[in-house]
Amino acid sequence: MSIEEDPATIDAPAGISTKSAKIRVPDAKTVLKKPVVLIVGAGIGGLTTAMLCEKAGIEYFVFERAAKVKPLGAALSVSPNILPILEQLGMIDDIKKFSLPLTSLDMYEENLKYIGAIDGKPYRDLTGYPTFLFARAEFHNLLLSKVPAEKIFMNKKIISIQQNTNGAMIRCADNTNYHGDILVGADGAYSAVRQDLYRQLDEQGLLPKVDKEEMNMVYLCMVGTTKPLDSQKYPVLEDDRCHFSTVLAKGKPCSSTTITLPDKRIAWVTWLQMNKEESKEMMFRNTGWGSEANEHFINEVRDFPIKHGGILGDLIDATPNDMISKVYIEEKLHETWHYCRTALIGDAVHKMQPSSGQGAVSAMQDAVVLVNCIYEIENVTYDNIQAAFADYRSQRYEHAAFQVNLGTTLAKVMFGQRWSERVARKIVYNLPKWAQTKSHMKMATYRPLITFLPPPPNKAAIKLLPQKPSKRYAREQAARVKEETKAKDEAAKVEAASNVLTVV
Repeated sequence: MSIEEDPATIDAPAGISTKSAKIRVPDAKTVLKKPVVLIVGAGIGGLTTAMLCEKAGIEYFVFERAAKVKPLGAALSVSPNILPILEQLGMIDDIKKFSLPLTSLDMYEENLKYIGAIDGKPYRDLTGYPTFLFARAEFHNLLLSKVPAEKIFMNKKIISIQQNTNGAMIRCADNTNYHGDILVGADGAYSAVRQDLYRQLDEQGLLPKVDKEEMNMVYLCMVGTTKPLDSQKYPVLEDDRCHFSTVLAKGKPCSSTTITLPDKRIAWVTWLQMNKEESKEMMFRNTGWGSEANEHFINEVRDFPIKHGGILGDLIDATPNDMISKVYIEEKLHETWHYCRTALIGDAVHKMQPSSGQGAVSAMQDAVVLVNCIYEIENVTYDNIQAAFADYRSQRYEHAAFQVNLGTTLAKVMFGQRWSERVARKIVYNLPKWAQTKSHMKMATYRPLITFLPPPPNKAAIKLLPQKPSKRYAREQAARVKEETKAKDEAAKVEAASNVLTVV
């Protein structure tokens, strides 16, 4: 069935026309070779899923609620536990064009007295890869360029989802509906897919208690990225490495981080630590990655000194208003990752603090493992989809839990202002290099690869965790080698026969 043809009905709710969808939909009784995947969310996790489906030859479509994709936020990092995947995809050279390598995380008191640093060089030597820092928007644009435009549907706000043993459907605010075999919720911490899925599970008494609880909100942040700056005022911008500096306020729960980027720009983040009462008050006000600047918050931190010279207000003034965002930093690991034909990835299922630099990395790892599992589905049946989803969660849950906990711990060490957190910071930032490096090795040894593409060379000087291989890819490669060998043998026979005729 082509995408122009009318879709088959999959027990749609009364009053919802299945003919409004323009995406190819399988007949409920038909077993297809490959599934149709509906991806909700055109963020980093959603676009990575789309890009991998494109590589795997899996039919997919992306639905984004915004009318225009506009990634907000400041800097983003990719570390050695995701770079081998980007190497498989041939994207490393592209990333180098708009990034700087991170060599250390430096910490200062408000008077700019040096506290200590976490040295990244031993980590790079052992893992075989650097950590790259760049503006979030540029990486997002790179991913966007890898997905055909006709595969992305903009201005599609999800109102509800429906699913059964025959298929999955999303209903949008513009009265359009779309059907497929698999639904992937990659729509962020306040995922519409997750919320409707959990509502349905709760009504059936199937939702675990922990998944009914609110996320833990611990920081209120303001983030932005400046326009190109004068390197005479900020000489550090001439360096070929990223300077990541955090300054802690004295006597108040604030801190700021500055990150130098290519093209003489500086990404900045201000952190306001909240107690439980404050976080509860903020919860119902949450606007996520909104573009509205919080003027009161800005005025509170304008005079904060920065390591590179001047005050934070100078960087704020050099940042376009539409590039300043108020961000609430939440954290939560959900237990329910999938149900029926729906799977969740990224912040939709494990929201972590950005202090570990693993939020985007973890979303991409989810995408890789999920698409690896979908790739193994050679006959699209409900049971096979269930098995693939269960495999996805079993491979990812433990590692995502570690990343969430690591983010919580590092946030306390890097930005916490309580007495115990200050003591911990003094200890961690002054540990011997070998001790600092050892604490990051568990994260570095786990690096899932795309199992249906050739693996990259192993550059690590440490033992990596084993990964579940693709049985399908192994069979396909064996068949390819057999065909190539047969073709070579046939060519050799033809050549031999030709030589005999020439002699005669």
